[in-house]
Amino acid sequence: MISEKMEKAFNEQINKELFSEYLYLSMQAYFERMNLTGFTNWMTVQVQEEHAHAMGMYTYLNERGGKVELMAIDKPQTDWASPLDVFKHVLEHEQFVTSCINKLMDVAEEEKDRAALSFLDWYLKEQVEEENNVGGVLAKLELIGDDKHALLLLDKDLATRTFVAPVIG
Repeated sequence: MISEKMEKAFNEQINKELFSEYLYLSMQAYFERMNLTGFTNWMTVQVQEEHAHAMGMYTYLNERGGKVELMAIDKPQTDWASPLDVFKHVLEHEQFVTSCINKLMDVAEEEKDRAALSFLDWYLKEQVEEENNVGGVLAKLELIGDDKHALLLLDKDLATRTFVAPVIG
């Protein structure tokens, strides 16, 4: 059985993961409006990953005898100045999520919930990977600057990203 404090913390994190999905869906729509199909694909995969992350926690909370309480999801931003601006926002958001996972692990440590710590270890490693992936795209966008040809080449490259359902935990 999971403690009430741990249950509350997981429910809050599920909401953050669902907001991430919603935010990336908004970014996907932004890239669709720009006809950047590779960037759209990159965000589509990101949406799928965030959904999987939320559902991993949802399933875990149920398996531990907790009560899942879904909360309202905040409205995400819908417009950005450029693809570079989008990926700056993505990196900032992923860093925020990393800090939230760390705080969730702090609660697990306080509650001496070793099962939760073990489960959350996967999420922490995933955040390192997320920040690295976003950082790579961001670095390329910074190199590209205003070069539209290079932007289209990056768009073509981003079209190759595929979703692989994670094995969480």
